[in-house]
Formats: sequence, C-alpha cells, structure tokens
Amino acid sequence: MSLRNALVLALAGGVTAPIQAQTCDPHIRETTPDAQFVINPAKGTVLDKNTGLMWKRCAEGLSGTECATGTPVFHIWGDALNLAADSRYAGHADWRLPNAKELESLVEEKCYEPAINSNVFPGTPALEFWASSPLHYDANGALYWVVGFGYGNTTYTYSHVTRTVRLVRGGQ
Repeated sequence: MSLRNALVLALAGGVTAPIQAQTCDPHIRETTPDAQFVINPAKGTVLDKNTGLMWKRCAEGLSGTECATGTPVFHIWGDALNLAADSRYAGHADWRLPNAKELESLVEEKCYEPAINSNVFPGTPALEFWASSPLHYDANGALYWVVGFGYGNTTYTYSHVTRTVRLVRGGQ
C-alpha cells in the first residue's frame, strides 16, 4: 500500500478500501456519458447539461487538472456546510453541498472503485461524500445522507462523523 493510500485510510478512520484502479463492466450501459458534461479544465469545473448543475471537478483537498495533487479532506456535516458557504472557488460565491439526489446523479453504474465517470471527475476517491439532505433526528443526533463512490451506494450517518465533500452550484 502506498503512503497516499495509507493516509486516505487513516483519515477515513480505516473504514474504506485503498485507492485502486477503477473497474468498469463493458456490458452495462453508461449512466453518465462524457457527452453529458462540459469540462472547463482552466476553472476546474464541470457543467452537467442534463441538470444544469455546475460541479467542482475535484473533491475537496484535491487539485490540478487530474485532481492528483493533495489529499481528500474530511469534515463533519456542519463544517462541510460552512466550507461550501465560504467557498469562492472559480469566482463563484454560491457553492453548496449537493442534496442526495444531485450527488446520486454522478454515480456511474457501470463502474466501481470509484463509481463515477473518471474522465469527467478524475481522481475521485472511492469514499463517502456528504449530501445536504437530512434523514431524520434521533436520540443520538442528526442523520444525513451520504453517497459512497466506492460502489455508488447511498446510506446515512451521524452529522458528527467525518466524510469527504464535492461542491455544486445552481439548481434548487
């Protein structure tokens, strides 16, 4: 295991698989084809022509045209909201956390580890990303949706647990 993979595991609390090469099944139809997106490599953004949403191309903590510089950063849910609200990335002041449905729209069903179009969103770690959508409140705290880009699953976790972040703007 490389030092980067070990660091990703350590930051994620050791609950995820190490970064590895993406696997795609050629017998399954693409759900997020390249033609659906307009990539602006100079600004580090991606426009989804189907939804009208503009995404930050790299997960938070990663940068560069291939999102290969840096390390994914982890935040509790409230800090992830603040990060989005404070972002001025690419000259825009209206970044936010995506809701669960928006984040699920990036899942590429024919691929896993990561389950995303890696041409459009390179370097995406096979980790869980925060959504803004609450599930409910219980005696132990608030539960919020997360989308896992290891296998494209949607689940939930407590707001005090750390997860990774990808910012979006537009919509809603």
